[in-house]
Amino acid sequence: MAAVARSFGSEREAEPVKEARVVGSELVDTYTVYIIQVAVGSHEWTVKHRYSDFYELHEKLVAERKIDKNLLPPKKIIGKNSRSLVEKREKDLEVYLQTLLAAFPGVAPSVLAHFLHFHLYEINGITAALAEELFEKGEQLLGAGEVFAIGPLQLYAVTEQLHHGKPTCASGDAKTDLGHILDFTCRLKYLKVSGTEGPFGTSNIQEQLLPFDLSIFKSLHQVEISHCGARHIRGLVASKPTLATMSVRFSATSMKEVLVPEASEFDEWEPEGTALEGPVTAVIPTWQALTTLDLSHNSISEIDESVKLIPKIEFLDLSHNGVLVVDNLQHLYNLVHLDLSYNKLSSLEGVHTKLGNIKTLNLAGNLLESLSGLHKLYSLVNLDLRDNRIEQMEEVRSIGSLPCLEHVALLNNPLSIIPDYRTKVLAQFGERASEVCLDNTATTEKELDTVEVLKAIQKAKEVKSKLNNPEKKIIEDSRLSAAPCVRPSGSPPSVAPTSASLPQPILSNQGILGDE
Repeated sequence: MAAVARSFGSEREAEPVKEARVVGSELVDTYTVYIIQVAVGSHEWTVKHRYSDFYELHEKLVAERKIDKNLLPPKKIIGKNSRSLVEKREKDLEVYLQTLLAAFPGVAPSVLAHFLHFHLYEINGITAALAEELFEKGEQLLGAGEVFAIGPLQLYAVTEQLHHGKPTCASGDAKTDLGHILDFTCRLKYLKVSGTEGPFGTSNIQEQLLPFDLSIFKSLHQVEISHCGARHIRGLVASKPTLATMSVRFSATSMKEVLVPEASEFDEWEPEGTALEGPVTAVIPTWQALTTLDLSHNSISEIDESVKLIPKIEFLDLSHNGVLVVDNLQHLYNLVHLDLSYNKLSSLEGVHTKLGNIKTLNLAGNLLESLSGLHKLYSLVNLDLRDNRIEQMEEVRSIGSLPCLEHVALLNNPLSIIPDYRTKVLAQFGERASEVCLDNTATTEKELDTVEVLKAIQKAKEVKSKLNNPEKKIIEDSRLSAAPCVRPSGSPPSVAPTSASLPQPILSNQGILGDE
């Protein structure tokens, strides 16, 4: 059965019972390995040792803790791998381990703790090992400014130790004092927390279900979290004043879980600094230093109102989620880079009202058939539209008049397989065709020559279309006629023909769009 995580603030259990059972054995080469099932509370894991490992453990415990020399089953030279001897030894070794655990009910001696892998799976052993590591290397890591990697199980162990209020150095060894961890974490700037997708190691522990508290980190500038349960994480808000870059992947089902973990405690909330209207239960401080946020590879389905808490964000990655609509981003005035690739977007209508100053927009891997909502993103420089459902070349006209657009990607859309795809797309950019890089390939002189031909053909078609239109044809005929026109008395003189009736370059649309 998987280990069940306990939530913060719940009533704490007494010291969990420790057990060790020898559940089997296996022959490896010329020796027998014994399989030990260790359990501490609801957490269980497997350890494997040969008899010589037991013997070495016993010698150290006799020397350090004065245990009975005769407690360990004796060695056997002849028939040591026989089935009958192995089965008897399995029972005797189990009695040996249970006797040791009963003799040390609190903190096990370090040699026994390592033998049973307490340093990997058990709270006291984990924190002792971490404290000793930071006692030896902590200052060096802080001085080098490196990213410190830690697992959810380690953070869970530290959190449990602090909530239990135990002595910070239960083992009596100054190197394992919990203070070494707290001193290190309050000064750390770069943190990475990586869990596992399934059970951790040989245990039944599911790291994504473990609650832990990050409030011990007071100075974080950057944090990366993956394969954890965002709803089980507390205390990250303690880093709001300093945190500039945050990545939470494979961990969240909503943006609120990450940005407003405390919101679940209130019915109504507003970000700090908002002009309050109506009843508000809580005012929540913003992430005032956060400029880069990566929430890719989660299960987020909407861009919710929690984005109001990240007003200074410049780079936002929401790729590989399930977002259906572009919403609420009008609150992010500093946003210049947005990645919404591989979501479930099917419409971009009105998107220009949400993304006023965007420069890089990644929309690859969505369900888009139309680009009509992009025609007013005048600051846009880079646009990725690969792997969508765009069929008609006319859709490209929506972005053809954007004055700053330099890089466009349209591969793996239905229109990308039509003949002369590249030149037909480039032709939509008119006089700027030479400035556009399509699908990461620079435009060639040959393509530009072809574009000019296509533009001339298009203009000819437009003129022919107008001439074939009865009303326009009458107007054109009257302008081309050289005969004097008889006008009634008092009628104004006819206006001289101008070029206004001729097809205008594509760039002229920019002025029209700008006046809307």
